[in-house]
Amino acid sequence: MKKIISVFKLIRPGQWLKNVFIFAPLIFSKHLFDLHFIWREILAFLGFCFVSSIIYIINDILDSEADRLHPIKRNRPYTSGEIGVPALSVTLIILLVLIILLVPYLNHYYWYTIIIYALLNIAYSIGLKKIVIVDIFIIAAGFMLRVLAGVFAIEVEISSWLILCTLFISVFLAVSKRRGELILSSTSEIFNTRPVLKQYDIAFIDQIMTVAASGAAISYALYTVAERTVIIFGTENLIFTTVFVLFGIFRYIYLMRNNNTEGNPMHLLLNDPPMVVNILVWFLICVIIIYIPN
Repeated sequence: MKKIISVFKLIRPGQWLKNVFIFAPLIFSKHLFDLHFIWREILAFLGFCFVSSIIYIINDILDSEADRLHPIKRNRPYTSGEIGVPALSVTLIILLVLIILLVPYLNHYYWYTIIIYALLNIAYSIGLKKIVIVDIFIIAAGFMLRVLAGVFAIEVEISSWLILCTLFISVFLAVSKRRGELILSSTSEIFNTRPVLKQYDIAFIDQIMTVAASGAAISYALYTVAERTVIIFGTENLIFTTVFVLFGIFRYIYLMRNNNTEGNPMHLLLNDPPMVVNILVWFLICVIIIYIPN
């Protein structure tokens, strides 16, 4: 049982929550209640989960020396010695088999996205994480690729404004993660294990967050009133959901400024009751506006 728990810690299923971004195109393509499209998105979600777990394992191997100096990461199964090379190898093989089983059910554009995601993350682990700004955009690209994977999985078109909104939100979340790490670095050994943090400061990070947050809010608002959006949904009422997007952004910034955490976006989003309620209400109102005739 202890070994099984260690394997689950190794593949980090808690991080799979980030992959819910894959389902965003399902909502805005008006296929939320279409079982065929739901099934394809579930398969796409699972594929991304398995691949991301492989990336996490590769990262643990590549960063094992540095992670042993980290106050939190040194407790990871491989770094701490809970799991050895044999168990790690078996886990990788199982994940690869699961991915291969999914190949026939998803189109090649989806798998191109997966490959790009994997290559970017490996390059990040090898060296790109040491380059200021580049490291942020690699993290942001991960969120963007999740949305694109969802688009390709169900083969739908997506608004240019929604792509821009996703880009800004992705940068916003990536920068907020760096901000959390930077604050934590002042009170722990993490500062020595992530050298790129030395090239950032809170004022600079906050400026980037402001630009990204503004871009996300503006691009989402423009998406809701874009001609293509109004034609597809048959209403301009989606503009009213902008207030929930603004609240979510402001609440997230507040949480970042008042919590000394490594800045795991999903952890902050799902552990704050007002944020959870805001997301649920936004989702419900979007569904009502998009799917229920005037």
